[in-house]
Amino acid sequence: MRGVEVSFRRGLGRLRHAGSAPTEHGPATEETKRKDAHNAEHRALGHHPRSHGHRRLRPLSGAALAAPGDAPSALYAPSALVLTVGKGVSATTATPERAVTLTCAPGPSGTHPAAGSACAELAAVGGDLSALTRTEDAMCPMVYDPVLVTVDGVWQGKRVSYERVFSNDCEMNAHGSSVFSF
Repeated sequence: MRGVEVSFRRGLGRLRHAGSAPTEHGPATEETKRKDAHNAEHRALGHHPRSHGHRRLRPLSGAALAAPGDAPSALYAPSALVLTVGKGVSATTATPERAVTLTCAPGPSGTHPAAGSACAELAAVGGDLSALTRTEDAMCPMVYDPVLVTVDGVWQGKRVSYERVFSNDCEMNAHGSSVFSF
């Protein structure tokens, strides 16, 4: 009896695919008729509609229609950093007080308050945080209140891990005026 039920279901499926019988959810709609015609065309060509090689092509629109030189490159080396600031002299003992994210590729973004200028400063030194120089005209007090800055992430596809202790907040802000200002 089980074999008869399977044969009946297969036969009913063929009727549904032909578009002449109503579906389980009511009469055949234009969409189901269109799909049935599409599947029948592929079966006639010897393809099964659910085979692994079957893909429905969609019309191109928007950026896909632009000339190759006009379209932005989808591939880019990532530049995304997490910057933290805390009081202390060691990353193992200092508790981060503030942390921000800074993404520079494909464009400046993140929670950093000055992402655009911070990315520009980092690009000017090739992502080398130790190359950020102190602003000449910064006047900082000679007070020792150590501030620890850590930066971890990726700059143009290369792993970055940076840690530096500044004598106080003013000295930190004098180095890389936008990068460490958060």
